[in-house]
Formats: sequence, structure tokens, C-alpha cells
Amino acid sequence: MKNKIYSFSVFVCLFLFVLCSLFPAFGQQTPDQLLRYELFEHKVFTLSSKNHKPNHETDSMAYRLLFPKNYDSTKKYPLILFLHGAGERGDSSLTVKHIGAWALQEKNRKNYNCFVLVPQCEKNNKWVEVDWAADAHTQPKKMSKYMNLTVQLMEKLEQKLPIDATKIYLTGLSMGGYGTWDLAARFPKKFAAIVPICGGADEKTAFSLKNMPIWAFHGALDQTVKPQRSRKMIEKIKKTGNKDVHYTEYKKVRHGSWKPAYQDKNMWKWLFEKSL
Repeated sequence: MKNKIYSFSVFVCLFLFVLCSLFPAFGQQTPDQLLRYELFEHKVFTLSSKNHKPNHETDSMAYRLLFPKNYDSTKKYPLILFLHGAGERGDSSLTVKHIGAWALQEKNRKNYNCFVLVPQCEKNNKWVEVDWAADAHTQPKKMSKYMNLTVQLMEKLEQKLPIDATKIYLTGLSMGGYGTWDLAARFPKKFAAIVPICGGADEKTAFSLKNMPIWAFHGALDQTVKPQRSRKMIEKIKKTGNKDVHYTEYKKVRHGSWKPAYQDKNMWKWLFEKSL
């Protein structure tokens, strides 16, 4: 009997060891993992639609908010609005915080202390209701449901938090890249700079971005969103006379161009130097 108990105990110990090795959340976490799991506050934004819809319906959206390191409410901080891709859609921002973890790297928080807002678009919805695989698209007349909620949420946060209105930055990847182009074109005086990654835009909106600092990224081998979507938009914007337009295309990268883009130290330095 003792031998059986001993064998079972050994089995349990080995099982827990393997589990902790494979899933650090169950065991000792690294500093970056602790940042990823603890610093993004999970919240839900609810917008009363009393004045817009019958029956007093409401719209809500999950989001995560990262506060600046050593937060001081008497100081003003920049804000990064991050729009996620299609794979992070859902009714909880548990998945969003992982894709937004680039902003949680300790080096970034030390050098570029800011708020980071990560709203979440629900499944079967888009930041911009267009065909991602198309060669071109026309900007919808109205913002999508979740883009509208994001704009409303930002307005609320600016009222409540010490956000520097001259240093609001916008970035997003894939579906969020489309959202970045779209939102910037609708509010060209709102953002100090934008970083759209592997997205696409309505080229007819280029003139709206004639004064917008832009650094776009795309993978040359991208088969999900065609790289010419970024190339053509950048060409159109340059023709408006905009001198602060940059485009980086990774020759050997497919759709995951956000990985090297968010690791680019020069991009971060460029971004945080911008101000309205």
C-alpha cells in the first residue's frame, strides 16, 4: 500500500512539474509574463443607446487598459490606441492582452511611459466592414459598431485620465491595420502619428492624411492582405506632399509583419517624438 501511495505521489509531482514547464502561468512567471497577466486592467465599456435605439438597448465592448509605470495622476501621459487583428476577436479581452504584449516589454515602459488602450472587437465583426482580400475598397460612410464604441471610449478616458491630447498614437495589425487607416482618415487631427501594419485603406482618403506622420509596415510575401494595399496608399499619401511618410516592407515575411515592426527601436523612437 505504501509503495502505491509513494508511486502516486511521484506521478503527481512529475505531472505538476511538466505542467508548470509548459504553462508558466501555473508556476513561476518571468517579469514579462507577470506584466502581461497583471498590468492590463480588464474592463467593459457600456454605452447607453437611449438616444439612438428603441427599447433602451445598450452596446458594450471589452477592453484592456495599461497604466503608465509609476503612475502619477498629476502628470500628463501619451496614449497608444492598439487595434488587434481578426484572431483576437471575442467577448473577453483575455486574448487581446497577449497580442498587445509588445507594449508591456519593460524596456518600452521605461523609455516610453504611456497609457495603452486595447479595445476588443467581438466575433463576426470588424473594425472596418470591408473585404480584406480585395485589391481595393471604398471607405464605408459610417464607422463600424466597434470602431464607434472605441471612439466613444477614448472620449470618456480623456475626460477621466491625464492623457496628453497632443500625444495620442494609433497603431494596429491586419484587421487592426485596416482600422488604423480608416480611423486616422476620419479623425486626421486626433492622432499625432499612426503605424498601420499589414492593412489596407481607401486610397481616396489619402488627402485627409496629408499632414499625418505615418510609418507603415507589410510583409512582401503576405497572402492574407496583399502588400500592394500598403504600397499604393503610401504612394498616394506622398503625392499629397506629406514628407513624414515611411514604409518598411520585409522581403521574407508573410502576414506576421507586426513581429519585426514592433521590435523596431527606430520606429518607437520616431513615434514618441511626434506631437500635434
